[in-house]
Amino acid sequence: MKVVIVDDSSVMRLGLRTVLDGRGSIEVVGDVGDGDAALEITRRERPDVVLLDVRMPNRDGLSVVKELSQLVKVLMLTFTDDDASIRQAMRDGASGYLVHGTFDASSLGSMVESLSEGAAVLSPGVLGSLTGAPSRQAAQPDELPGGLSERQREVMDLIAKGQSNTMIAGQLYLAEKTVKNHINQIFAKLGVQTRAEAIALWLGQSV
Repeated sequence: MKVVIVDDSSVMRLGLRTVLDGRGSIEVVGDVGDGDAALEITRRERPDVVLLDVRMPNRDGLSVVKELSQLVKVLMLTFTDDDASIRQAMRDGASGYLVHGTFDASSLGSMVESLSEGAAVLSPGVLGSLTGAPSRQAAQPDELPGGLSERQREVMDLIAKGQSNTMIAGQLYLAEKTVKNHINQIFAKLGVQTRAEAIALWLGQSV
């Protein structure tokens, strides 16, 4: 898996590179310090995942996340935890949002791998920024647009828990292709395009 790190702090970039390069499954193919450079290196290197900071000089992360997410999976990795930034990033296509201090270095590699497999990677509290209620119970099926089948509700419950397609397939004894088909149908019924939007709606409020 190829990863690009985008952060204006050279110390942070070095630290993240050291952590990720230590995993045999991940190769850091570049690190840059602003949004323009992020777009350039992403188009050149075609990584699987971009780790993107929010606050940077020149073009910041929020100004490029929409463009980047059309090319690659984007994981926001930042100290910025205000609701507006989180909602904009996820609305514009980010596949996950991690706030420094809410995870440890040993788990970062696993979360990046999970993201590439389709899991939603969110720091504790981020989901609350998306839904307005971190502990809100899942909406009842008849409250959701389109309505979901029993199997689709099972899949959606596991998506809301942050599980990847592979993990869902194993838990429900389904082929991964079948899980993908269910997810495509769920997204169509709910009128969403991303896992984050689906999770937010499932928990009671759209992004």
